[in-house]
Amino acid sequence: MRTLAALLLLSAPAFADGLTATKSKDAVEFKDGDKVVTKYLIGPDVPKPHLWPLHAPGGTPVTAHSPADHKHHKSVWFCHGDVIPDGVELKTKSSDKRVAGVDFWSEHAGHGKIVCVEAKEPTASEKGVSLSTKNEWRTPDGVNILDEARTITVMKHGKGYLIAFDIDLHAGVCGITFGDTKEGAFGTRVHESIGTAKMFNGTLTADGDRTGEKPIWGQPIDWMDYSGKVDGKDVGLSVFDHPKNPVRATSHGRAYGLVAANPFGRDKSFPSQKGKTELVTLKKGDHLKLRYAVYAHTGDAKGGGVVEAYKAFSGGK
Repeated sequence: MRTLAALLLLSAPAFADGLTATKSKDAVEFKDGDKVVTKYLIGPDVPKPHLWPLHAPGGTPVTAHSPADHKHHKSVWFCHGDVIPDGVELKTKSSDKRVAGVDFWSEHAGHGKIVCVEAKEPTASEKGVSLSTKNEWRTPDGVNILDEARTITVMKHGKGYLIAFDIDLHAGVCGITFGDTKEGAFGTRVHESIGTAKMFNGTLTADGDRTGEKPIWGQPIDWMDYSGKVDGKDVGLSVFDHPKNPVRATSHGRAYGLVAANPFGRDKSFPSQKGKTELVTLKKGDHLKLRYAVYAHTGDAKGGGVVEAYKAFSGGK
């Protein structure tokens, strides 16, 4: 018979470097000591699994959830705005006529839903605490067209929390084409105090000493950062694209607070992709593995050590 101590050990949350991860029915909560770093929402009512809330060290929030100007922005998420299944009849389609397949990005009528069908018990390692999940990308009629294995790892780094997303998209059901739209894919939305459609109180920066939306949006990126004041404190949020991703990202980073890395937009979406019309496709049975991260930090991009955090994530690049 198992002892009480053994039962308590089995039910304890994953623990590493002061970080813990505890799973409940609809979410996994990551904490640093007694402070919540983030929660990963996976319940049946969410349109796509996502992080919310997300805090910088000290407890200052850095993201927004369903802001008034873009209700479908869910703090930190991964999806795409036009996923076209090969040979699957779409009985219900998005109300957005620009979408040829299934829209997982917006919440227009007829959008798809990403459903978490399995969440394993969190684990701990020297790097941090991790959660492995399985998702199904379903049409508006509930038909699964794409399988996904997703692992999230929360780590401490410098003056922030580094959260890596390891994504394995598997065309187990049918062939898949990712449509040419700017509405994707690894998305974040910064806190309303930093940026909204009517108020720009933060600074958008990117690798290559770029500052402001004009030299960043629609261009290739390694990293982007949006920093500003929340509750009187300087904080920021970065998005990292791993250099070994088989399809590198283009910036969908906007002054109003969206910071997204899009590997699927082409000629119709971004100025840097003009003339590039070959879409990302998966034959039935194929996998596409992608790696991204967010970095929630104190200070601005320089003071928060964004470049150093990116180097740690990318393996020294």
